Amino acid sequence: MEGETWRRLKVTVPDNVKSHTQEQISCFGPDGLLRRHDYTVDILGGATGLNYASEYRDMDGIIIPTKRRIYAYEGDYKPVMDPLLVKIDMGEIKVS
Repeated sequence: MEGETWRRLKVTVPDNVKSHTQEQISCFGPDGLLRRHDYTVDILGGATGLNYASEYRDMDGIIIPTKRRIYAYEGDYKPVMDPLLVKIDMGEIKVS
């Protein structure tokens, strides 16, 4: 991820679709896989989130990120590294 150029996709979710926020940005690496999902959380007063996805594994043809880290951000999407807001590490994954 370090030194990669990411492609950004900005999405505006329609009012009739339930989501944590209406405007979201997904960042994709050169391989087309999600690297980061940028958003605010409306029900938390606009709290910011940078949701990093990494350590992808191929599970029966489905590519899944097994590591997620979520940090707040400030300014121009600069992560606030402390505190780490959410840490998800997936071990055993079954696809049926």
